[in-house]
Order: sequence, then structure tokens, then C-alpha cells
Amino acid sequence: MILHGYWRSGAAYRVRIALALKGLAYDQINHDLRTGAQGDADYAALNPQRLVPTLVAGETVLTQSSAILEWLEETHPDPALLPADPAARAIVRAMVAIIGADTHPLHNLRVVKALGELGADAVAVQQWTARWIGAGFAALEPMIARHGRGFAFGDTPTLADCFLVPALYSAERFSVDLAPYPALIAAGETARGLPAVASAHPSRQPDADPA
Repeated sequence: MILHGYWRSGAAYRVRIALALKGLAYDQINHDLRTGAQGDADYAALNPQRLVPTLVAGETVLTQSSAILEWLEETHPDPALLPADPAARAIVRAMVAIIGADTHPLHNLRVVKALGELGADAVAVQQWTARWIGAGFAALEPMIARHGRGFAFGDTPTLADCFLVPALYSAERFSVDLAPYPALIAAGETARGLPAVASAHPSRQPDADPA
């Protein structure tokens, strides 16, 4: 498998976590989003949306992190990243959607660039980002407090953790106040403590900026 990504992309980070948790080997081809490398014609032929990640597995080309993670779960089901119970699976997918659909899209790199083009300065961008991360985390906190038993849901990692860990990374980058979310923070730290999750950290990727 080949993962097209970018070291600091939250969406690519999710996929790296899932691949690592499942023990799946892959190669990386990285595209610097800051320079617009994802707009290259060759990459656009793979992913017409010109976003990362894209996962290539033989003749199969997959885009959108949620779809990629669902495919990984269906084709490589062990270890499972979704609970067996249908209701529990729906709750995990709801947690995923809070981050993947309602939080991250409002502060990813292209949105931050657009805010700058509209005249927002660094302070305004930070406030915008903190607002939407905070809204997502405020929704997740009681769900994790209710359903988490070490991880975001239950006592083993799930797709919810694949989304939560990158969301925490973004929150820390933008200096979001995390004090109101103790259950969320505890679950994130548990997941981060797994060697597989640690290996997916942006700083450990081959295209990462020097420390």
C-alpha cells in the first residue's frame, strides 16, 4: 500500500494511526500542502479533489480518511477498530463524525489560508480555530465520559481514537484551552501511549520539518 499524505495533515494522521494499529506496512509519498504540491497533475489524476490522504492498494485508489478507515476495517478486520455491537458502532461513528465532519473541516489548512485572504490576522485565526475545536470537544467530552473505559470508547482503541489523537494535536498547535475536557484528554493520552499511535505522530514522518 502507498499512502499519499503530508506530515501535519490531521486526515493523513488518522490513516497512519489506523494502519499502525492494524500492523499494516505501507510506503509514503508526501505532498507539501503549504506549497500547493497536491495540485500537481499526476496527483490530481489520483485524487481529483487535490487533497490528502489518498491510499493506493494495488488497483484500488481511495480518498477521504473516513472512507479509507472503513475500508481498512472491512478488509483487515483484526484488530477491530469498531465494536461488535451495532449501537456501540454507531456511537463510535458519531464520535468520528463530530471531528471529521463538524470540527476539522472548519480549521484545516485551506480554511486557514482562506481566512487570511479575507483579512483575518493570526489572532483572529486562533480564535476561529479555538471556537470550533472547543465546540467539537464540548460535544465529545460527555460521550467519552460515558462510554470510555480508558480509550474514547471502551477499553481498546477504536476509530474514535484515530480521529481524537490528531484533533488533540491540532488543539495544542493552536493553544486551545483543554482544561474543560478531562475525560477527552485522558483518553487521548492513553491512545498516545501506544507505540503504534506514537509511530504515526507528525514529527516522526519522513517529510516533517526539522525540530
